[in-house]
Amino acid sequence: MPKPRPLLRAAAELLNAANGVQPLARDGYPTIPVFAFGWPTSELSPLYMAGSMADAVRRGIRGDFRGPRGRIALGLTAVAWALLYLIHRRNVASQPHFEEPLRDVLGDDYQEIAEKAKSSRRRYFGVFPNEVIRRRYVEKAGTVQYGPLRVNRADIWRRPDLPRDGKAPVLLQVPGGAWAIGMRKPQSYPLMSHLADHGWICVSIDYRVSPRNTWPDHIVDVKRALAWIKEHIAEYGGDPDFVAITGGSAGGHLSSLAALTADDPQFQPGFEDADTSVVAAVPVYGRYDWVSAQGSGRREFLAFLQKFVVKKPVTRNRQVYVDASPTHRLRADAPPFFILHGQDDSIIPVPEGREFAEALKEVSTSPVVYAEIPYAQHAFDFYYGSPRAHYTAQAIETFLSWVMATRRSESADRPTSPVRAS
Repeated sequence: MPKPRPLLRAAAELLNAANGVQPLARDGYPTIPVFAFGWPTSELSPLYMAGSMADAVRRGIRGDFRGPRGRIALGLTAVAWALLYLIHRRNVASQPHFEEPLRDVLGDDYQEIAEKAKSSRRRYFGVFPNEVIRRRYVEKAGTVQYGPLRVNRADIWRRPDLPRDGKAPVLLQVPGGAWAIGMRKPQSYPLMSHLADHGWICVSIDYRVSPRNTWPDHIVDVKRALAWIKEHIAEYGGDPDFVAITGGSAGGHLSSLAALTADDPQFQPGFEDADTSVVAAVPVYGRYDWVSAQGSGRREFLAFLQKFVVKKPVTRNRQVYVDASPTHRLRADAPPFFILHGQDDSIIPVPEGREFAEALKEVSTSPVVYAEIPYAQHAFDFYYGSPRAHYTAQAIETFLSWVMATRRSESADRPTSPVRAS
């Protein structure tokens, strides 16, 4: 049996809690383990604290905290608990940082306007993670092939009681994973289950990833999924005229690029005439610039793109990187955007989201909302039970409902053409 090392263990717990309070590295390759350990701690601190306390009781009964070293270990562990409690209180208090940006851009009455487009909610109780919650909304026949390749698979999330002849709003969810994973399971489950409860249809896709595949295969698949939705989603009760798009990390990049390149034949080989427009985009902690080498972690990021994703040097293929950068594809007729980013993101530093939002606001005639969430790490919306995941789902649903209500109002106010007498 290994010898107990209470002091070493307590120091590790304290270090992990401190990393959850504030990332211990924000530049270069150390950000990867900092994120890997700090992300679960920063979003599920009550579970960590409960587990640590239960284990401390077990070790105390065993005698691990006897003697001077043991008492120091117990003190360090107690400090770690205090930090975990601080993390949780921060999470609970973060709701205004999701709501206030919406109010600032959309107006004080944005929630009342959004309510006009919201459908009744069928409330479920309890928390059911991953595959259990997926099976609640995705029927066996709801996993479809949206393109010709084996990887072109999608899950259609919908309430079982949703009418097939209805016109439910639709959201395309593009998974993240550094353009190298792209798996639809289990990303954005809190958001999609929340929207499905409110009568939405969500389409979550797989797409081609690197290094096996090369850019622009990734965005081509996203565009192909949009084309499939426009043609087939009515069969599932969805409205092909109201399709929004979202995604986190690499999915934030792909969703924003798709929204800014509607019907662009460059990314629609073989289906150039297909409608790939969206009514709104919600990129979350995304990458928006594939060109600049200035800023924290930028050199490592460009090296990764050149070696694994684009597989071409940026110096001799600059236009490829420009065309792949949402920040270089800004347009006045862009759809409404809701951009979210965490201040403590150690994978994609917050200036990336902030600068993209500022640049888009200068160009777009549509609303551009930017929410910067204090103390939030990368992937802050991933876990069930995380307050930030709950607030994210609520804010996105409210924003998209506002877009829908506004479009309906504008359509109702639009004068109809007079009928000529024959």
